[in-house]
Amino acid sequence: MSQKRPRILLISSRGQVGWELQRTLAPLGEVVATGRNREARLVVDLANPDSLVQAFDEVRPTLVVNAAAYTAVDRAESEPNLAEAVNAVAPGIIGELATRQGAAVIHYSTDYVFDGASDCPYREDDKTAPAGIYGRTKLQGEQALLESAADALIFRTAWVYGEHGQNFLKTMQRLFSERDELRIVDDQIGSPTWSRMIAEATAQIASQLKMEPARFGERRGIYHLTAAGQTSWFGFAQAILKNSESDCRLLPIPSSEYPTPAVRPAWSVLDNRKLKETFGLALPDWHCSLQQCMAEV
Repeated sequence: MSQKRPRILLISSRGQVGWELQRTLAPLGEVVATGRNREARLVVDLANPDSLVQAFDEVRPTLVVNAAAYTAVDRAESEPNLAEAVNAVAPGIIGELATRQGAAVIHYSTDYVFDGASDCPYREDDKTAPAGIYGRTKLQGEQALLESAADALIFRTAWVYGEHGQNFLKTMQRLFSERDELRIVDDQIGSPTWSRMIAEATAQIASQLKMEPARFGERRGIYHLTAAGQTSWFGFAQAILKNSESDCRLLPIPSSEYPTPAVRPAWSVLDNRKLKETFGLALPDWHCSLQQCMAEV
């Protein structure tokens, strides 16, 4: 008798990473992707725990990939309860449900769990100190998932961009066609990371672990997953402009000239060595990924 094909519950297929995951996870098993509206095959709202219970009962997954989050960094400052429900509470519930059903979990987190005061790449065991509601709730979500005892991998990433969803790349491309001049922050440093790269790395790791929850348990914990290299938002914008046909002029400015409700980390560079040592994945430089992404758009 042939072995039953694994079932993958992909929570949120509409975001930057979730959209890419539908393709990269497909060879590994039957992907059941959720959405938040009635057009989706399966409706899941992370602020509604009952919808999670129903999804687990219906799918009976081997692997759960949570690509959903409350990511409105500034709005989170005025909607802390909603951000907490989605980012902090829901991952713990996912972990508990996965543990009961013997499923593994992959979850995504953020550089915002750090305060950005460092000047060297953050490692997974460095002290966390989120400066705002978004980072605080994402950190609480990490902790809740790990405390659930689920066989879970948590991938922290940063500066995500891609073809789908709202992101810096798409914003710059739109503004280049609308403006003659743009002022871009030049004192925040990070690693622009293509959503497709995140999805492909996720699938490679899941494949290495043979889609078996016990193997996820052996590698359980937090990993950093970003492109190699670093730049500022201004440098990122320059690279996007170079690969476009716009004549827009870019001017570097300090963060103090672009105040926002939530504080952004000045340093968001993450150390990927643990990911490479554990799974053998050497992630490409951000320049290479950006060029490939823009060539396909």
